[in-house]
Amino acid sequence: MGEFRNSAEMISSLVGTLSGLLREKYIFPEVAEEICQALVQHQSNGFYEYIDHGESLADTITQHLREASRDDHLWVRYHSHPLPEHHGNLLENEEKLAEIKAIARQRNYGIPRVERLDGNVGLIEVRYFYRLEWGSQETGAAAMNFLANMHALIVDLRRCQGGNPHMVAFLSSYLFEGTPIHLNSLYWRSEERTEEYWTLPDVPGPRIGGKPVYVLTSGETFSAGEGFTYNLQALNRVVVVGETTAGGAHPGSPFRLAPHFEAFIPMGRAINPITGANWEGVGVKPDISTPAESALDRAYVLALEGVIASLEDAVSHPDRVLLAEAQNAFNQLKDA
Repeated sequence: MGEFRNSAEMISSLVGTLSGLLREKYIFPEVAEEICQALVQHQSNGFYEYIDHGESLADTITQHLREASRDDHLWVRYHSHPLPEHHGNLLENEEKLAEIKAIARQRNYGIPRVERLDGNVGLIEVRYFYRLEWGSQETGAAAMNFLANMHALIVDLRRCQGGNPHMVAFLSSYLFEGTPIHLNSLYWRSEERTEEYWTLPDVPGPRIGGKPVYVLTSGETFSAGEGFTYNLQALNRVVVVGETTAGGAHPGSPFRLAPHFEAFIPMGRAINPITGANWEGVGVKPDISTPAESALDRAYVLALEGVIASLEDAVSHPDRVLLAEAQNAFNQLKDA
């Protein structure tokens, strides 16, 4: 850990390394060149010269990156502790990877909440789609198996900040039956290849195919959280309730710029097989627009209406008990 000290040499090295990464890896080469020219111009004008805090410098450079690119996946971050010595993708560094895996475990692999709501409506909250091989597959399977007997499902992505497309495909697979379905593709500039993501032919445990699914969104829902929503909305599999999402469809990787500075460089772009487009810059628009703070109640009412309608002619005692429970929950929400 060291005290931040600004200098012309440090700024020149930081901007030079960042510009090199952008020219080599950023998804759109022509945009990368525009970003680099903007950074050099800010540097020449002395914009970074008198910033005396590492966090402030990182935030300022991030602001300039996004002004030039309109890409919210682009950022620079300051670390008070030095980053491990590494040239290339930081996710390939064992020390950094161990740190990220530890964070993933502590956050229960991005799934902080799984619950049965009154009326037999399931709720799962996902804040990050961590990599399957880190432990997310087992945690995700346990969550989806818990929800398998619900009449309807609510997926809360209002605080989801992104993640890995394989985990997106894994959880999505529980919502479909039968033949695998093409969810999304990612084009990667460096390899000039397109990688397809499909629902899986087999999942651990039962599926929830056919049951109503509601996805909650906010203006903070980002990246893989948007991808999950966009894919399923395009397939008419879910009803999206909430706010238009943030609008980031360019995946990438983190890189070390200097001992205390890290950058995230978008290297790919999403291509939906149905729309031929993605949500970059525009976000995913909800089917039912409502403030994020009221999205859960709105979706829960819709889910309860479906449960009540399905049990209108209930004959068995268990179904009559569930009908009463759903009606009671519905009335409480309506009276609130």
